[in-house]
Amino acid sequence: MDCSEEVAILQREVGRRDGVLDLSFDVVNGRMSAEFDPDIITSEVIVSAINATGMKAVPWAQRNAVTQENFWTRHGWLIMTALSGGLLATGFITHWGIHGSLVDALTGGHEPSHAYPLTSILLYVASVVTGAWFVTPKAIQAVRRLQPDMNLLMVVAVIGAMAIGEWFEAATVAFLFAVSLLLEHWSVERARNAIGALLDLSPATARYICPHDGDIMEKPVAEVPVGATVLVRPGEKIPLDGVVTKGDSTVNQAAITGESMPVPKSPDDEVFAGTVNEDGAMEFRSTKTADDTTLARIIHMVQDAQSRRAPAQQWVDQFARWYTPVMMLLAVILAVLPPLLGLGAWSLWGYRGLVILVIACPCALVISTPVSIVSALTSAARHGVLVKGGVYMEAAGRLRVLAMDKTGTLTHGQPEVQEIVPLNGHTPEELLKRAAALEAHSEHPLARAVLRKAQVHTVQVIPAQSYRAIRGKGGEGEIDGRLFWIGSHRMMHDRGQESQDAHDRAVALEDAGHTVVAVGNDQHVCGLISIADRVRDDAPEAVRLLRSAGIRKVVMLTGDNSGTAKAVAAATNVDEYRAELLPEDKVKVVEALVAEHGHVAMVGDGINDAPALAAASIGIAMGGMGTDATIETSDIALMSDDLLKVSWLIRHSRRTLRNIKTNITFALGLKFLFIVLAIVGLASLWMAIAADTGATLLVVFNGLRLLRG
Repeated sequence: MDCSEEVAILQREVGRRDGVLDLSFDVVNGRMSAEFDPDIITSEVIVSAINATGMKAVPWAQRNAVTQENFWTRHGWLIMTALSGGLLATGFITHWGIHGSLVDALTGGHEPSHAYPLTSILLYVASVVTGAWFVTPKAIQAVRRLQPDMNLLMVVAVIGAMAIGEWFEAATVAFLFAVSLLLEHWSVERARNAIGALLDLSPATARYICPHDGDIMEKPVAEVPVGATVLVRPGEKIPLDGVVTKGDSTVNQAAITGESMPVPKSPDDEVFAGTVNEDGAMEFRSTKTADDTTLARIIHMVQDAQSRRAPAQQWVDQFARWYTPVMMLLAVILAVLPPLLGLGAWSLWGYRGLVILVIACPCALVISTPVSIVSALTSAARHGVLVKGGVYMEAAGRLRVLAMDKTGTLTHGQPEVQEIVPLNGHTPEELLKRAAALEAHSEHPLARAVLRKAQVHTVQVIPAQSYRAIRGKGGEGEIDGRLFWIGSHRMMHDRGQESQDAHDRAVALEDAGHTVVAVGNDQHVCGLISIADRVRDDAPEAVRLLRSAGIRKVVMLTGDNSGTAKAVAAATNVDEYRAELLPEDKVKVVEALVAEHGHVAMVGDGINDAPALAAASIGIAMGGMGTDATIETSDIALMSDDLLKVSWLIRHSRRTLRNIKTNITFALGLKFLFIVLAIVGLASLWMAIAADTGATLLVVFNGLRLLRG
């Protein structure tokens, strides 16, 4: 299965059978997934139905056995095509030698005085037989199904050419059509191998340390269980995801993030399959099986992405469905109507009709989009950008507005306590202890900042009792039998405990770009804690590159106060900011942007921002390495925290769109040109098939250029 026409055949012949509920196709990997009712139809019957179309099918689990088949199965098509070309060349040279004229050899059937010699005819017929060896059975199947396809078109064109004595052109059509199918298969195989190359990033074996005697043994990664201790030496690839237990080193994580900058690793740090240990020997505890590593999930999602077809690909497939029948009808009209009207001989217009049949072959058109999309998806994965389908790759190229969460996107996402401001007679130590007791129940980044500060000051943290989170504001609980609360400036105001002194101090801190956390009891505010999150060094450059990539507006969204939002917005040069937003408020802002601008992306951490990501045209999550939730909740996942990857993605997507448009325009333009030339009698069969083969070759190579990223 190498093209959309074969997909259409399978949809007709298999998809319409009783018990078959749904079919999905991955052309690049040659995979069809079937959802069916086992009480009505079995997998064996489905496989038989596929084989009846002329294609061959085996269960996906047995696919590796297919690759071990005999020499003829693997290379038969190439051998027969090469033989066809050799016979064609020999016949042509023989004809040329007998007549002594290149023009006569090319036009031997047009004039009686230039008749083909018997030797050349036999060689041309042999060329036709070998060239159409694998095509003819598929054409016969098309006749049985009463569903004309490109194989039938070519066989009819070849038979018609031989019937009117155009032996050279018949052989040329058979040979070049076989070549075009080889090119199509080669291009899909090239894209398939590009994805398969990702698999090679992970080693096949691991140095397993036996827990009983400490012996080191080579073991297939598929047999290494979770919790096993694995040794990796300098220069070796890490075989599984895990946590370092012994040793220090640096690791090249380019396989996951697309960035080759070495990352230091020491005990308790995470390591990932496919990354390269550069310096010292390390031992790590495996945390995932070979089928569930971050790299394995990336490969699985890139493969699954093929089934999420881009709009351009859907359009091409729909166009090809009616293009071929219409062209066949045009060929019949052109062959029959002019002679009936007395406008020329039947042989003349019959020949022109055959040329139209050759032009009706949609090879270059149907391969124009999938090769580009697969190449673009694979290139993105190599750069640490996981795009879940062609539909999202194409949509990213149409973006005009970008909404970005502040924390963890424009900032590092690791806020630190900057200042502790006690009020109403409380001490800094007491304030920090109360705050830590309350924040011990929270996973919010601000809570972790308070707890880190308490750890630095060796404050004993005893979690508050009866803790209750207050959505979007903070929380409250009992400490030593007394109610305490912690939360935002808004919470302090809503509780009616905001004195003028507390208000003035909070506003001053917010104007400085800090986030204010207030701590109080049932009587008054105990104090304020100011927290700041450092802006990423590359954030201003990332925003600038977004504008140069064609983004008209960058909007920052944050739950922080207006003062902090204003300071970060000024530092990063975003166009607009919206502050003090609850999660549901972010969704409303994104929905409003989509309603106003159409194509809008939301960039966030993929977990806290999941609703806003879902509301956008495209959800882009940062920092997906090792985070299942980040990958699952987004349409596109950046495996690293590199904000510059967003502008790279948009440029790459737009380059992909241009590539697809160029391919489609070229393929259709060439078809239209030869339709006109055929009607006026300036196109021959061999010219038409040569042009179609050349067009296929050009669109394939143009699409594969995207692999270079």
